[in-house]
Amino acid sequence: MAKLVYGLSQSLDGYVDHMKLGPPPPAAFRHFIELVRGLTGLIYGRRTYEIMRYWDEDLPDWDAEDRDFAVAYRSQPKWVVSRSLKSVGPNATLVADDFETMIRRLKDELAGEIHVGGPVLAQSLTEAGLIDEYRLYLRPVVLGGGLPFFAGPRPPLHLVASDLIADDLIRLTYVPA
Repeated sequence: MAKLVYGLSQSLDGYVDHMKLGPPPPAAFRHFIELVRGLTGLIYGRRTYEIMRYWDEDLPDWDAEDRDFAVAYRSQPKWVVSRSLKSVGPNATLVADDFETMIRRLKDELAGEIHVGGPVLAQSLTEAGLIDEYRLYLRPVVLGGGLPFFAGPRPPLHLVASDLIADDLIRLTYVPA
């Protein structure tokens, strides 16, 4: 049975905004490359999927780590939950209706970790009782606003681990209480 994990980098005040947070430091980026390489798949909402499409085509200014991440990302199956998209890119499946049933089926049929990207989708999956683990990657930045990591009320959680990933990146791991 697969484990559904919701994890994103966030500011110290709880907001997720890739553009404002900026890229992770090199040691943290290496962590994310290895993390994505070991996944069973990725589930995205429309907005997060559109941001991640950046990795679908090589860019001339990429360094070796960018290329490594792109290879890892492209190799993973993706399920995109959206009613507005009409199609998705390579190695991706569009899920327009009854996404909870589809995700329950993925959890039952697959093994390993499936990561959820996007606070709004994660909130729906939290409400359905489908998220098995929450990973908050804290960056030493205060944004003061934006989209919060928890799009709705914070579910009751129990801390199971805290890890220093890089000099300025801490991961807090929680499970539903």
